[in-house]
Amino acid sequence: MVQKSNVSAAEAIIDGLGGPSNIKFMTCCATRLRFELKDGSLPDKAKLDAIPEVMGCVPQAGDRYQVIIGGAVMTVYNQIKALPSMQGTTGEDDSAESSAQSNDDIKASIRSSGPRGKVAWVDGFFEYLSDSFRPILGVLLGASLIIALCAMLDALHIVDFRGDKSAGWVFVDSMWHTVFYFLPIMIAYNASKKLKIDPWVGAAIMGALMTPDFQKLMTMASTVATKDQVLGTTSYMAHIFGLPMQLNDYSGQVFVPLIMVAVLALVYRGLQRIFPQNVHMVFVPFFSLVIMVPLTAFLIGPLGVWAGTNLGIGLAWMNNHAPFLFAILIPLLYPFLVPLGLHWPLNALMLMNIQSLGYDFIQGPMGVWNFACFGATAGVLFLSWRERDSSMRQISLGALAAGLFGGISEPSLYGIHLRFKKVYSRMLPGCFAGGVVIAILGAAYGGVKTKAFAFTSLLTIPVFNPMWVYGVAILVAFCVPFFLIAFMDYRTPEEKAAAKARVQAELAKEKNAEIGGAVAAKVETTA
Repeated sequence: MVQKSNVSAAEAIIDGLGGPSNIKFMTCCATRLRFELKDGSLPDKAKLDAIPEVMGCVPQAGDRYQVIIGGAVMTVYNQIKALPSMQGTTGEDDSAESSAQSNDDIKASIRSSGPRGKVAWVDGFFEYLSDSFRPILGVLLGASLIIALCAMLDALHIVDFRGDKSAGWVFVDSMWHTVFYFLPIMIAYNASKKLKIDPWVGAAIMGALMTPDFQKLMTMASTVATKDQVLGTTSYMAHIFGLPMQLNDYSGQVFVPLIMVAVLALVYRGLQRIFPQNVHMVFVPFFSLVIMVPLTAFLIGPLGVWAGTNLGIGLAWMNNHAPFLFAILIPLLYPFLVPLGLHWPLNALMLMNIQSLGYDFIQGPMGVWNFACFGATAGVLFLSWRERDSSMRQISLGALAAGLFGGISEPSLYGIHLRFKKVYSRMLPGCFAGGVVIAILGAAYGGVKTKAFAFTSLLTIPVFNPMWVYGVAILVAFCVPFFLIAFMDYRTPEEKAAAKARVQAELAKEKNAEIGGAVAAKVETTA
């Protein structure tokens, strides 16, 4: 039955999951509804897949279930919460503690419960990374689009961003620069929530290293400045109560807050065990600040900067000395990293490269994978249009729009690619071909680079340099899987036969409905 609105889609989704009584918790992320069920055997996958608004569904261990919606996920989420049958069954019970939980709190609780993988600490590590970044993806995407707009104006010679900017454009810069400048504080907040400690303590510790007072240490007469003739950078060493402290600009840093919060969690929980519970509010934050701000400034901060810088330099060395291998390896790895959530370390390195090197060279090859992914989705859309498959047409159209204009691959991955076995065999040649284009055409330029962290979509093409190399690479990456799917299909013979039968049944139902309506109209006219 075709749903007429998000409300009916919400009702159908709950029905497909076994009814309201089977829902323990419900949360959402950028594209998916996440459910914790009482009985994971009750959901009807075929019924859920038949809902036009649903791009796919993914059963998980521990009675967890994901329903992929795409860009309209928040609308459907709110409609489900508003259903009378769902009142009190979306993770908000009568206890004060539960009602105080945010969407991210419940989501983290769901992910941390039940079996995950064979190596628990590996799962925990990648969940820590992903949960530290996931809540800020929206503002990162918004900032990247502002950067893309400015780059487009510069590329078209409408505004010159290389010379002296007017006050107006300096103000525009502040709109996106705020996200990356205060990124360490945001990450520290999210990472602290993930480790279930006071997130404001984590944010305050990271913020202490970004205050004007801390930055003022670089200009004091007692601070020693050393010029690196090779890198062209200046390092600063202050003396705090006789102890040497390396000073860094921590704006935009990623590794520092991640390492700091991991240590803070140990200190914070240790302090909770030492002090009586009735004085936790005063003494645990106090001693956390007193211990962790100096520890971060003297040790963790310089260590994090060093680790991030050297990882970036190592990958830069590979990009410079084995560019052909690097340009092909990145897009071929991403299709396997993203579904498992293992791409977060590379995303962190992109941000780190921009901070330490002034540019990033990973996002160009990564864009090749994204457009190969979107090209496969476009191929599915082409076939579904030709075969009059309204269900797959809606899924692929929504996924393609989210990809081309938002740079988001999850709707394509979970709604289509991971559901049909042959899609990857059509998509990977596109990843390879696009990587080869970057390797050959970008060799004279040291690869494709960007000075901004950008979601790789059509709107962010201007941020890459050389833009024409990147444009050709993503076009090739898009076209190869599109034509492979258009001419060779993406389904097994059994899957294709099942789809054909479903389409015929839908057309027959529509035809019967039209005949019934015509007969009813004729009877009414006769009467």
